Amino acid sequence: MNMVERKRVNVVVTNGIIMALYLALTILVSPVASGAVQFRISESLNHLVVFNRKYLWGIFGGVVIYNAIFGMGWLDVVFGGGQTLLALTLTAMLQNVVKNTKIRLALNVVFFSASMFLIALMLDVTLSFPFWPTYGWLALSEAIIMAISAPIMYYLDTRLHFAKQL
Repeated sequence: MNMVERKRVNVVVTNGIIMALYLALTILVSPVASGAVQFRISESLNHLVVFNRKYLWGIFGGVVIYNAIFGMGWLDVVFGGGQTLLALTLTAMLQNVVKNTKIRLALNVVFFSASMFLIALMLDVTLSFPFWPTYGWLALSEAIIMAISAPIMYYLDTRLHFAKQL
């Protein structure tokens, strides 16, 4: 196996591990992982894309699989997966534009919190939850998890060097 093939395998395996970790962490807190207020500690893994955009697919896959198995069916896969993909893509696009890691982490918190409108819309359509209060609680709960985990992930990066793992 040549070096290019080895790197591809490394990316696929690493994303598989991230996907499994996302699932395990979400299942661990499953009573508060869904609904109008969500405290998924697995959302802290969203910060990995700040360090290396190649982690995007593992996180996205974890969300899609969790929502498909434990969520509200295909709508949860589409809206939850779409929300995650939107926010992760915005963060990944910043990698070459915004060089400061702390600023990218802060923007990642904003992207994820703001994009929770997609989940609020799904809950409004499927369960008749009122859109604005639901969006407010979702955005707040996402902001709390993401803001608390940002400095933790920054510290972990100083030890684990996420950018260099792939």
